[in-house]
Amino acid sequence: MAKHFRRNFRRPTREEDKHRINERIRVPEVRLVGENVEQGVYSIDKAKAIAAEQGLDLIEIVPNSKPPVCRVLDYSKFKYEQKKKQKELKAKQQKTVIKEIRFGPNTDDHDFNFKLKHAENFLKEGSKVKAFVHFHGRQIVFKEKGYELLFKFLEELEEIGKAEAPPKLEGKRLTVILAPKSSKN
Repeated sequence: MAKHFRRNFRRPTREEDKHRINERIRVPEVRLVGENVEQGVYSIDKAKAIAAEQGLDLIEIVPNSKPPVCRVLDYSKFKYEQKKKQKELKAKQQKTVIKEIRFGPNTDDHDFNFKLKHAENFLKEGSKVKAFVHFHGRQIVFKEKGYELLFKFLEELEEIGKAEAPPKLEGKRLTVILAPKSSKN
């Protein structure tokens, strides 16, 4: 006996589905806005006639208001402007980058200074720095050395970065996160 499975198949939403245009608008009256149009509340037939007269489309911009707001505009131009706005917004978003620097509890001065220089560069670039001391096996007995190391690290970088929180022990890792100081301060 064959089993039939029902599939929840939804048609993917296309760009055309996001805004209703021309004949898809099904309300008795709309608020009309746009260039070369006298703003106001019109019946849907009158609004469509005004759009057709100009050779443009009637696009529903704000469907939830009473009456819905429609605009007289070329639909392809409208879609292009929307994509352009989305791109600009995406470009303005800042992504926080966290760079990691790893120490051992017995890190000597040369290695410490080498990693300190890297941390300085990361903070100057605007990235956050996550510094941690990783304890292997029974090295956890020397956690005071780890705290000393991280406090020395924070002290050296206090001019260009500040700790978000004091060093915290999580399992076998002693961790601190530094954020770059803003240039306004």
